Amino acid sequence: MDSHKIYIEPLGLTRGLTASGKYFRKLHNSKTYYSSLKIIFKTEKLIEKEIIPVHKLEGFLSEQSSDDKRQILTLLENIERKRMPLKLKGGFKINFEQPIIQGVLNLTPDSFSDGGAYDDFSAAIDQAEKMIENGALIIDVGGESTKPGAKAVSNDEEVNRVIPVIEEIVDKNIPISIDSRNSQVMQLALNAGAHIINDVRALEHDALSIKVAQEADVPIILMHAQGKPETMQVNPEYECVHLDIYDYLEERINFCIKNDIAKEKIIIDPGIGFGKTVDHNLQVLNHIGLFHGLGVPILIGVSRKSFIGKICGEETAANRVYGSISAAQYCLDRGVQIIRVHDVKETKQAISIWNNIVSI
Repeated sequence: MDSHKIYIEPLGLTRGLTASGKYFRKLHNSKTYYSSLKIIFKTEKLIEKEIIPVHKLEGFLSEQSSDDKRQILTLLENIERKRMPLKLKGGFKINFEQPIIQGVLNLTPDSFSDGGAYDDFSAAIDQAEKMIENGALIIDVGGESTKPGAKAVSNDEEVNRVIPVIEEIVDKNIPISIDSRNSQVMQLALNAGAHIINDVRALEHDALSIKVAQEADVPIILMHAQGKPETMQVNPEYECVHLDIYDYLEERINFCIKNDIAKEKIIIDPGIGFGKTVDHNLQVLNHIGLFHGLGVPILIGVSRKSFIGKICGEETAANRVYGSISAAQYCLDRGVQIIRVHDVKETKQAISIWNNIVSI
């Protein structure tokens, strides 16, 4: 075979086993096990796949070249390595033993789902308190809509939206992430008490963002997006969407590491709905397990997204809660650690039942 890159997607996932035995291997520090692996060999001209049951893995490895064996063992280590807790300023710690709900707090007049609902200060604070009460473990504060077709706002406008709210909720005993692609907003939000940077452009939009991240030494969520919000849904194209996104996120992880950001502080988000058709989104979700090979926690944001509406014929974003929970549950079954949602109470209830069933 020509020079190639290898990817691994764990298959046959099941949850709640008490011991792996020879037919299962454990997925990082979740309660999820996998029984087989899809080994993907990608060259410039073609993609080849082979499915290997766990109990035949040793024999398969013995037949590989030394370089292929090294790539596979590295990916397996990434897939199975424990995701260490995130230690945040203020004494907060995010532990990946259980699914984490990140509650969305949009302070914009034009977000796709709840634009204008919380751009009033009092309404925003009330919503933050409600999400905390209902089980959110992170509040994600954003002041610029990045929905398809959205126009950029000035840094001053974004700052005026997010900083007063962050300053108000910082004492409510919950980690806060700042959802921004602009370094000035990131810095001021961190100064105001935010704990995590959540950048839809993976620190590419603003060249100064990497410096802010370096100096703050806080966790960073790197998201994939193809194109700008204004045009990202105009005929997005990929060679192989899930492998293309994997390669992009791998490059951004390496960029961060080269700039002295510890891998243990990085979280990735494949960016559902950001420069992707319905089919692209479904392919990414179908292959979400592939991204464990990057060796960092995975965040997924499917809440109320338009692909749900297009599949189900539901134009009103707020009425897509059932589809949102279904997609989120699929991801949790495959070891995803963080779910970004609008409907915290409903999602928390679903996760609670799911957790209790497998704990019997």
